[in-house]
Amino acid sequence: MAFLLAPGFAAGTAAASMDGEPAPGSAQRIALWPAGLAPGDNALPQAPQIVERSADPALPDRYVTHVSEPWLVVYRPARPNGTALLVTPGGGYQRVVLDKEGSALVPAFVDEGGITLFVLRYRLPGEGREDRDAALADAQRALRLIRANAEQWQLDPRRIGVIGFSAGGHLAARLGNGFDQPAYPATDAVDRVSARPDFQLLIYPVIDMAGADAHPGSRGRLLGPQPEPALQRRYSMQYQVRADTPPTFLVHAGDDDAVPVGNSLAFYAGLRQAGVPAELHVFPRGGHGFGTRGTTGLTTAAWPRLALDWIAAQPAERAP
Repeated sequence: MAFLLAPGFAAGTAAASMDGEPAPGSAQRIALWPAGLAPGDNALPQAPQIVERSADPALPDRYVTHVSEPWLVVYRPARPNGTALLVTPGGGYQRVVLDKEGSALVPAFVDEGGITLFVLRYRLPGEGREDRDAALADAQRALRLIRANAEQWQLDPRRIGVIGFSAGGHLAARLGNGFDQPAYPATDAVDRVSARPDFQLLIYPVIDMAGADAHPGSRGRLLGPQPEPALQRRYSMQYQVRADTPPTFLVHAGDDDAVPVGNSLAFYAGLRQAGVPAELHVFPRGGHGFGTRGTTGLTTAAWPRLALDWIAAQPAERAP
C-alpha cells in the first residue's frame, strides 16, 4: 500500500535539522494534514519554537510550542512486531515535550519491545487558537493515518494503540473515549478509517477537570480561567468512559504532587463501572513526570516491562 496522503513522507533515511527534528520530507517525519494546516485552521502568527532544556547532549529534553502544522516523528524497530503506539507527550497543554516522554521511550519500547512509535507534535490551546478540540483532531487524524498505512510500516491494523503522559494522557483518554466524536471535517480516504485505539496506556495522566485532583495548569489552558461546571465535567475523562473505550493500562506514583494519583484512581473506577478491561499500577514513589529516565532506584522502573507484557496480552480481534 502506498502511504496515503501524507506529504511529509518520503523514502530514505531521515536527516536531522538544527533543532533535532527530522527534516521535512524525510521518512521519519510525517505531516498529519494534506494541506499542512488542519481543515478550517489558520496558521499561528508565531513559527514553531523548539527549546532545549538540557545541558547534556546525551539526555536531550526539548519541547515545542506554536505548532500550526502538526507532525509525527517515527521510531521504527529493526524487526517490527506488528504493534504501534501513537505517543501523546505531556506539557500541561502549554508545550509538547519531545524527549522525556518521546524519544526516551525508544530503548525500552522500540529496541527491546519491537514496537513502532509515532510521537505526535500536536496543536495546543491558548496560543491564539480557541479550538479546544484541535489536539483531539490531531490525535484522531494521527491514529487514522497510522492505521490506514499499516502495511507500509509492517503493522497489524488491529494492534494500533495510544500512550499518553500527563496532559498527553488526558489527550489519549479523550481519544479513547471520543474516537468517533467529530473533531474536524473529513478531508480524504484516511478520514474514513477508524480512529479507535485498540488499547491505551495512560501514564500519570491528567483525568479530572472538575474536582480537587484537577491539574490547574492543564484545566486553565484547555478550558479557560473560570470554566462552567458542565464544561469541567465534560472534559473530566472519568465521566466520559463508554463500554467501547479501549482496554486501559494505568501507571501513577502515589506521591505525585502535580497530578495526584486520584486522577488514575477515578479513571480506573470509571472503566470498571463501564466493564472495560483495565490494569492499574500505583507505585509508592516517583513523583510526576518520571517517564523512563527518572526511575533509578525506584520500583517505578518496572513500568515499561509491565506495559510491554500487557500490550502483548491484548487480543487482536477487532476489524479496523
